[in-house]
Amino acid sequence: MKATIFTDGACRGNPGPAACSAVVLAEGLPEKECAMFLGNATNNIAEYSGVILGLEQARKLGIDEVAIYSDSNLCVEQIRGSFKVSSGNLLPLYNRVKYLLRSFPKWEIHHIPREQNKRADSLSNLVLDLHKLISQS
Repeated sequence: MKATIFTDGACRGNPGPAACSAVVLAEGLPEKECAMFLGNATNNIAEYSGVILGLEQARKLGIDEVAIYSDSNLCVEQIRGSFKVSSGNLLPLYNRVKYLLRSFPKWEIHHIPREQNKRADSLSNLVLDLHKLISQS
């Protein structure tokens, strides 16, 4: 079964409060939206965390082929192997993504403009807005 995964990470400040999200779409299954607050992190950490979240959800759903869409060019190109991972903070996340991808016989990853990633983007920002509201009360 194939799934399309839209992922995003958001950060208020860099570093600052961060969140990630994923939307998993697979034929014959209900759409799966997931998001989580990450605490203080950089935007790149949030972007990688979104990919990890999406891959973990796809694995739980029994998906064996994934097409990942992200608006983070850095994340996409590093996962493809076109860019080197030079940040020590990103290396463990990169390794986790590569480990998770081994459980999918077929996978692909694509960079898309932010405008084509509105659903995942709004989920990440919703988590940050909710966290801000909760922490102010």
